Amino acid sequence: MARMTEPVDIATAFDAPTEATMRAKPAGKWMRYDPDVLPVWVADMDFPPAEPIRRALHAHLDHGSYGYPPFGGTPGLIDALTERLATRFDWPVAREAVHPMAGIIPGLFLGTLATTGPGEQVVVQPPIYPPFFATIRQTQRVVLENPMVDDGDRYVMDLEQLRAAITPSTRALMFCNPHNPTGRVFSRAELEALAEVVLEHRLWVISDELHADLVFDGRHVPFASLSPEVAQRTITMYGPTKAFNLAGFKVGFLIAENPALLARVKEIAGYSQPGVNILGQIAALTAFREGDAWLDAALGYLRANRDHLLARLTAEAPAVRTYAPEGTYLVWLDFRATGLGDDPAAALLERGRVGLNAGGDYGAGGAGFARFNVATSRTILDAAIDRVVATVAAG
Repeated sequence: MARMTEPVDIATAFDAPTEATMRAKPAGKWMRYDPDVLPVWVADMDFPPAEPIRRALHAHLDHGSYGYPPFGGTPGLIDALTERLATRFDWPVAREAVHPMAGIIPGLFLGTLATTGPGEQVVVQPPIYPPFFATIRQTQRVVLENPMVDDGDRYVMDLEQLRAAITPSTRALMFCNPHNPTGRVFSRAELEALAEVVLEHRLWVISDELHADLVFDGRHVPFASLSPEVAQRTITMYGPTKAFNLAGFKVGFLIAENPALLARVKEIAGYSQPGVNILGQIAALTAFREGDAWLDAALGYLRANRDHLLARLTAEAPAVRTYAPEGTYLVWLDFRATGLGDDPAAALLERGRVGLNAGGDYGAGGAGFARFNVATSRTILDAAIDRVVATVAAG
């Protein structure tokens, strides 16, 4: 089905957010800290969502249908998802392989429970999204770390270390691509090298690909799309919430092309996992069908914000080492040479009144780092950078 597009006004869509307008909204990002703190932490955008999504939600509310959605999903939703996977990522997926979820983190739990047993090991690649660690520990599994390596320009996977670390108790790899927090978008060659290890050791893969639409150059390659053999051992999480700024709707999709594995996931989920609310389904359907013009404009704005942050820090706070993310809107910053200590986010919050994510929360290799979210207006971005630069300069 052809996708609908409409012009996107940059000033209205992306330049408009100010401190005053953002603080007037009941948003967790802006309400966590005291009112004098500029928040550039949690992975929310400050931008209003695409106008077609807003219209679709208003239309449904005006219609007055607030009961249970159809049990197979709101009409067209799964088809819109599978069409998107095929056209945007060259990944043809059958409708029957899709399991809608109320968010992505539930998929991490379901994937872990479906592929491993208590006491067995799950590989993670730190620095990594903190819920990876929480999922493994809360399900009584064991974290096995395969740390990412800084090669001087960017972070890369250390597959030799992975091979050496795997034990008879290692059952699964919890993977993140695009990678949060480093912003890496792994190439097909890197993924194929990882797949070789996965197949060699018969690991299951629980792949968080929520940021797949937020890639600045080239195209995201789903891990499961590498081969039929890889697909049979992979559970993928994907959804519209990061790319289209819909996190509050809690809508995502678990994709497993192995029927027995998907059946196991559904059996574990049972009645313990709530379905996706109707507004989340409508928001997702509209994003997939009519949101790409907005997304393309957002990617251009985010790229410019990324480059602006990196240029200003290089010029004004050269002690802060930067890495240019290839995807996401999250920038991993190395403050180890600044004198701000192992938790620079705490120092920046206390002294500079700017809120970043603490690097230590991301596991091995996170001490001395912090994560900066550039998905805001240039005005707010510059104000946050000013505070970071001033804090670094003051030591």
